[in-house]
Parts: sequence; structure tokens; C-alpha cells
Amino acid sequence: MSASPGLQLVDLDISGMTCASCANRIERKLNKLDGVTASVNYATERAHVEVPTGLAADDLVKVVRAAGYDAAPILPDPPAGSTDTTDAASTADPELDALRQRLIVSAVLSVPVIALAMIPAWQFTYWQWLSLTLAAPVVVWGAYPFHRAAWINLRHGATTMDTLVSVGTLAAFGWSLYALFLGTAGTPGLTHGFDLLPQRADGASHIYLEAAAGVTTFLLAGRYFEKRSKRRAGDALRALMDLGAKDVVVRRHGVDSRIPIGQLAVGDEFVVRPGEKIATDGIVVEGASAIDASMVSGESVPVEVTVGDAVIGATVNTSGLLVVRATAVGSDTALAQMARMVAAAQEGKADAQRLADRISSVFVPAVIAISIATLGFWLGAASLDDFAGGDVTFAFTAAVAVLIIACPCALGLATPTALMVGTGRGAQLGILLKGPEVLESTRRVDTIVLDKTGTVTSGDMSVSTVTVAGGQDESQVLAWAAAVEAGSEHPIGRAVIAAGRDHVTEKARDFVSTQGAGVAATVGDKRVQVLSPGKVTVPLPGDLADAVSTAESGGATAVVVLVGDVNDAASEPVAVGVIAVADRIKPSSAEAIAEFRRLGLTPKLLTGDNEGAARAVAAEVGIDDVTAGVSPQRKLEVIAELQAQGHVVAMVGDGINDAAALAQADLGLAMGTGTDVAMAASDLTVVSGDLRVVADAIRLARRTLGTIKGNLFWAFGYNVAAIPLAAAGMLNPMIAGAAMALSSVFVVGNSLRLRRFSPAR
Repeated sequence: MSASPGLQLVDLDISGMTCASCANRIERKLNKLDGVTASVNYATERAHVEVPTGLAADDLVKVVRAAGYDAAPILPDPPAGSTDTTDAASTADPELDALRQRLIVSAVLSVPVIALAMIPAWQFTYWQWLSLTLAAPVVVWGAYPFHRAAWINLRHGATTMDTLVSVGTLAAFGWSLYALFLGTAGTPGLTHGFDLLPQRADGASHIYLEAAAGVTTFLLAGRYFEKRSKRRAGDALRALMDLGAKDVVVRRHGVDSRIPIGQLAVGDEFVVRPGEKIATDGIVVEGASAIDASMVSGESVPVEVTVGDAVIGATVNTSGLLVVRATAVGSDTALAQMARMVAAAQEGKADAQRLADRISSVFVPAVIAISIATLGFWLGAASLDDFAGGDVTFAFTAAVAVLIIACPCALGLATPTALMVGTGRGAQLGILLKGPEVLESTRRVDTIVLDKTGTVTSGDMSVSTVTVAGGQDESQVLAWAAAVEAGSEHPIGRAVIAAGRDHVTEKARDFVSTQGAGVAATVGDKRVQVLSPGKVTVPLPGDLADAVSTAESGGATAVVVLVGDVNDAASEPVAVGVIAVADRIKPSSAEAIAEFRRLGLTPKLLTGDNEGAARAVAAEVGIDDVTAGVSPQRKLEVIAELQAQGHVVAMVGDGINDAAALAQADLGLAMGTGTDVAMAASDLTVVSGDLRVVADAIRLARRTLGTIKGNLFWAFGYNVAAIPLAAAGMLNPMIAGAAMALSSVFVVGNSLRLRRFSPAR
């Protein structure tokens, strides 16, 4: 993405955001600067800013820090595959580590506090003072992130869930301190009662430490799991950049020497041996080979290259020795461009703001206002002679009851508990769900786009048909071909070997390989050649010619087996058979496509492979819409075009070439048998290669979303019903705490139902 004339692009890493409203606040602050257009993404914790040329990134950082957050400019992409001593440090996350430590300590301290408050039989003499000792660090230190966020929000005239958590926990803790030190709650032998209605002047005998500590711990757990899922947002870029070669053998002045990839320059010639990655984009200047580009281009069959052909960095040289002249290095390579596409697609993906945060913008100030109004009303009532029973203690009791009953324990549990149970069940089924932001997409998806190689097909070459000339034996033809290919490392050769190894009785000798043509060897008294149809110089019988045509029109690769007599050098070799090799379709693919249709999804095939192969696969599995021969950039564009037409798109892929499209899609699903890049760029990962599990993943995600919405409905409904009772002085704060705990139990129980989720088959 390029900047407009006179403007430049600056990307910032933002830290300290706790909800989508924080991102909105930073965005508004940045956009107030003259000539600045900013977009802040809460999910990726980044700001993408277009600024006038000359405005320093430090000026943007100062604005973010003035808003109460922190920021740092994102440096330009390093060269693909380059080593950096800071990589290990950059993958660490001190904020996440600190949050985990805060959660563990708070949980250890909170469990006995909750147990003592809720089990009267355990309430020994002075138990309340032990509860205070344990709860104080939780409320002060454990809940510090909530208090800090509430203070920042308050300074900017805004409220979020952090505000209500902070006010509620501090109110419960503050009242408990009052009751212990100035009331009667510190009396030895105190036990908690469970009166349905508060009694006049009895509020100072109750403490609510379990509510303060429990709410803090539950919400810390939710914050930790959310932070951990968001941490993975940058893994796609790191995986892409790590894919390239780390060093390269460069040829300068006729001398070969190995250097770090970062020292390679445009115009340098470098050597690529069989089995090595091509270090960077370039042109072949010596040699010929087959290049496995399946993870970059989507082609299932290795591409034959020779002098003058272009090659892409990070692809693998499968056979011959190559000398390549570098035409692009570092951030100019195709691999780096793909990394930028993934980043752009991730930044452009709208983050679904939490329902709880949206409602809290009204709910939180309303609750605080109701609590203050309740306090004022009962204090006023205490001064009226004709309103018997009102006093200061009762007024504070009712006000605290409002805050405690509204304290969002159930709200905080609604998403993380359903997510934890749903993801746990998913892990048992081989489904990895990254976070709650994915769930909304699963409900709305109406189109599912599938890559071919490694997704619908296995990605492994195998013999599909063997056609023999009249009078020839199929087993013998396979035996000849497999014996000759035993000396080849080509994927087609490996497929032939796998099909014919059981029939081989004699070993081949005098093996010769011709790049781009085929192989030849002597087997017994026969000179056997396995050649590409275009390299065959003798006429093919009609049935063999038809077999070649049929194979190629169906997307398979055909090789011709020719046999000649070693003892008769003058005799012409004779074509004895045609072997067709193709990428195998997974047995479960057709069933998975049918399941997608039952889920209301329209399947489409989108592949970098050739038209014939794509059409043949689509026809076999039941897909009508096919787009073939597309580049990674075009894949992303196709997804964007579907979205522009109003479709909500899911993308299923497994290769590097799918990463940008997976990030662009409303729902990205990666096959775990593919690359780390694809998995990092996706929203859901299916560990196995079974496409039917993708359908299970969508069903599980939809079920989890439904559970979260049910939890939120109950939690808000409980607040709406209970707050008026508390304000009317009809709800003892202790009962409010118990009711809050029961609402949490309900939410957890509802979430646990997800453990019963089972696959459709």
C-alpha cells in the first residue's frame, strides 16, 4: 500500500490497549493532527498512519503516550531469511508474562477467600481477617491493570468494563474495610448469614472480600487468554521471513564462498545444490533442474527450469545443480512482497468489538449513576421523620449492593469460559481456534473458497493410470519404469517407484538423466527410457497417444515408457506404455464439500495449478465454480472481489501462496499439514489434513458463538433485573454477591455444554 503524493506511511506498535474503545481513542487523537490519517487496529495492536512528509514518527509516539498508551515505530522489513540477534528477544512478550504471573498469584490467593465466604462451616474464629490478608494483594496489585485503565479512561471522560470492574472491586473492598474496622464484621466468631432482605443498620456486619477477589481473578483469566490469542497475530509475518535461506554460496571471480543471506547483492551469482532452497529471486545462468514451488505457486508438479528461466526465492531445488544470478534481494523479493500482503490484509480486517464493551459504554456510567442516586435517596430518606428505618448505614448498604450486583463477573466469564471450553473440545478434535474475534465470521459466512493442492488433494504425486501397448504386460511395464526411476529424485519418479517397486526383479545400470526430458537405464538386456511425451521421437500407437491426451486433459502428468534391445544398436526403441501421474484427491474431500453445502456454504476452487488439473479435481469432488492458474496476489484479489459483491468469505488453504488470501478472508482456515505461514495467517487451523474437520470447525465455532451470546444475554438480563431490587433496598449485598456467584455458575455450566460437541459423522 503506497502513500498519496506528499505523504508518507508510518506504522506503530501500540501497547496498553485493553479494549476496542482504546483503539478508537488513539485513532481520534492521531487524526486530530494536521494532515494525518490514522487507522488503529485493536486486534493486531498496530496503528497505520499516513502523515505529511517531514512529520517525524516520534511526534506520533508522543501523541499516543499523551493519551495514556505506549507506541514504537515499526522498522522496515528485514531481508527475507536474514538472521537477527534480536529475533529471540522480539518473540518474547513481557506484558503477557507479567499478566500470567498476576493471574497465578491472584488465583492462589482468591481460592481460600471464596471458599471461606461461601462455606460457613469453614468460618473459624478471625477467618475474616485472614480473608482480608489474602484479598488485599489481589484487589490492589492483581486488579492494578483494571484500576490503571479505569483511571486513563476517566481522564478522557470515557468508561469501559475496566471502569466497572475497578469501581465494583474497590467498592466491595472499601466497604469490607469499613465493616471490619468501624463496623461489627471484625468481631471474633463472625459468620455470614444469607438474609434475603437487608435489615436496617445491619450492613456493617458483612464483608464482600470474596466478590472483590473473585471478580478480579476471573477477569484476569479472561484478559490473559485474550492477550495470548492476540499475540499470535504477528506470527504469520515472522514465519514468512524465516522461510528463506539463512546463507548462500556465492560465486565471485570464479571462487565459491558461503556468506550470510544479508550480504547477497543484486547481480551476484550463487550456487544452488540439489535439496537446497533458492536463496533469492533470480535468473538461471547455468544448469537445469526441477524446482518444487508448490508452497509458493500452488503448482503440484515441480517446474522444470533451465538457463534463462526465472526462479523464486525460498523454492526448493529438487535435482540438478543451478547457478542463479540474483535479480532482487531483501524487501524486494517475492517472499517479502507476500509478507507485506499478509500484513496489509491483517491490518484491513475489521475487529469485531466485544458486545460487552459496546453495552458497557452506556451500562457502566448508568450503574454508577444508579448507585450514587441510591445513596442520595436513602440518605435523604434518613432525614425524614415520616420515613422510618432509613439511616446512613442502610444507604451505603443499598449503594454497595447496586455496585456488587452489577459487578461484571458473569460478563467477564461469558466469553472466556465458552472460548476455553470450545477451544478445548476443538483441540480434542484437531481444531485450533485462535480467539473470539473469529466467531462472528463463522455465523455469517456464505462462501467457502478452497485451495486445491494439499487441501482438496493430498499434495503427493501417485500413479493414476497405466496404459500398455498391445501384447505388453502392465506389471512388466511398471517394473521397467520403476527400475529406471530408482536412480531419480524427481517427484514423478518417486510416484512411479512407489507403484512398481513390488514388480521389480532386476536392478538398472548405466543410469542417465536428462533435465526436462526424462531418464534412461539398462535393465537386463533392455534399454529402457521414461520420457516426457514431448521428448519422444518415435510414433506412439493410437491407444498410447489417446492415453497421453486423456491424462493431460484431466490435469495429470503423462510419461512414456520406451524399450529397446541392448544387443541391437540399430533397432529403434518401441513405446510400450504410458504412465499417468497425478495429485491424489483426499478420500474425504467429496463428503466435506457436501457438508459445506448443508451448512449453507457455496464452495469454490481457487488454485495456482493448471486449468485441466483444477477442473478434473473439482468435477470429482462436486465443485462447480473453478478459478485456476492464479498467483498469490490474484488469490487475494479474488477474495476481495467476492467480499465486494457482498459475500462473507471463508478461505481454506495450506501453502505460503494462500497466506495473504487467508488473512484477507473473513474467516481463514488452514490445514495443519501445510506451512506454519498459512497457519499463522489463518483464524482456524485444522491439525489433520481431513477436509471434513473444516466443516466440524465451522460448526463448533458457530456453537461457541451461540453459547457466548447466550451467556451475555443471561449476564445482562441478570443485571437489568437485579439492579432495581438492590436500589430499592430489597437486596442484601451478601445476597447480591451470592446472586453474582450463581450467575457465574450458570455461565460456566452453560459453557461446559460445549464439551458434548461431536463431529457430524
